[in-house]
Amino acid sequence: MTETAKPVVSNAGLGIDELKAFVTRALVSVDIPPADAVQVAALMVEADALGSNAHGVFRLPQYVDQIQSGGINPRPTIRILNDKAGAALIDGDNALGHLVMKRATELAIEKARQCGIGWVGTRHSNHAGPAQLYARMAAEQEMVGLYFCVGNANLLPPWGGTEVLLSTNPIAIAVPALKHPSIVLDMATTNTAFGKIRLMAQRNEPMPEGWMIDRQGNPLTDPKRASEGFLVPIGGPKGYGLALMIGLLAGTLNGAAFGRDVVDYTKDSKTPSNTGQVIVAVDISTFADVQAFKQGADAMWDVMKSSPTLPGVEEVRLPGERTAHVYEERMAHGIPLGAELRKALDELADRLGVARLR
Repeated sequence: MTETAKPVVSNAGLGIDELKAFVTRALVSVDIPPADAVQVAALMVEADALGSNAHGVFRLPQYVDQIQSGGINPRPTIRILNDKAGAALIDGDNALGHLVMKRATELAIEKARQCGIGWVGTRHSNHAGPAQLYARMAAEQEMVGLYFCVGNANLLPPWGGTEVLLSTNPIAIAVPALKHPSIVLDMATTNTAFGKIRLMAQRNEPMPEGWMIDRQGNPLTDPKRASEGFLVPIGGPKGYGLALMIGLLAGTLNGAAFGRDVVDYTKDSKTPSNTGQVIVAVDISTFADVQAFKQGADAMWDVMKSSPTLPGVEEVRLPGERTAHVYEERMAHGIPLGAELRKALDELADRLGVARLR
């Protein structure tokens, strides 16, 4: 990474525990069991703490709409369909995606401890927040974590086409280090995640050029006109190819939705999305001494940071470095919520009959 901008963080925000309690209240009010609500709330707020603003509590009103409309099952039976030594397939029974992916990640880690690697796919899941959440879970257990999924709305045509048949199909890879933060890549296969565009529309902010194009191939910078255009894949046809392959592995292989079967949950809150995801945990000790590997990750961090920079570039940054700064700040000082989001959450609280955020 070569951006010159420093992390933008707030020195005042809403307390972590207060935000978790609010999300829990909202979910319990729509028939999510309290224990499940606590787990989902923790993961949603963790997303905000990591700086994934478009994948945290911002999504709560949409989840509630899906639950109330029948698009999400509030009381699911998450079960293992196929189970082998190093791999498994989970049926989420249309549960909140966070519950499905937490179970899948725990199972992948368990299998990796036994076999060196654990690959777990899901079907009948839902949106589960930012990709890095689950890759980081593996890294915290001294493993390498990989996560990828089929996005919850088609926003990308095949390269050269005009029908949106692919989603952002994100991927995350987390590698633990020793003295430095974990090196964590979390990226969409498009130049931006669509959640960021939704957030910008809520804030009445313009998009940068290069994120979307209209149907004539011209830059589209008004996020409120997003339905008139397409997302742009990273690296042109390479990003399209990566999105396609991730879709085959997380969607088709798992018996989950892909291509024309994908349900846009931002427009249809009633139809189950049958989201497909994959989490892979790799036990470092199978290949190397864990401490030596983590020291090696530290050394590579230092090598990258020591690179001379181009004119106008203040420093080289590694994947996950900015996130580590944001996380530290937000855990200490709380999570900033924009006025528009705060208003949406207050309206949700009133509609559900639960206490507003303080």
